[in-house]
Amino acid sequence: MHEERPPGDDQSDAVKPPAGISSHTKDGRFEAHDEDFSGANDEALIIKAHVLRQEHADLDAAIRALEAQPHFDRLTVARLKKKKLLLKDQIQAIMDQMTPDIIA
Repeated sequence: MHEERPPGDDQSDAVKPPAGISSHTKDGRFEAHDEDFSGANDEALIIKAHVLRQEHADLDAAIRALEAQPHFDRLTVARLKKKKLLLKDQIQAIMDQMTPDIIA
């Protein structure tokens, strides 16, 4: 069964915004602007950096505990140190991503 539309209604099945909110697109969709979401992205990056810092600290504690033993596996310690350096690089990359580029 076909629904009849009033004359001049050229929007076919378009999503209409809620009352009191205007939309700027022809098809009734909301426009999203990057500046609206920049804060959420920064918050996610901060959380990720915090998690990586915690993992970095945990690795540091594990390395110190292994090295405190009289006979420790040097290969395991070397692998943990390498992973710790990779985490440090990831943390720095996140911090660089959050810092805006300054064109001089």
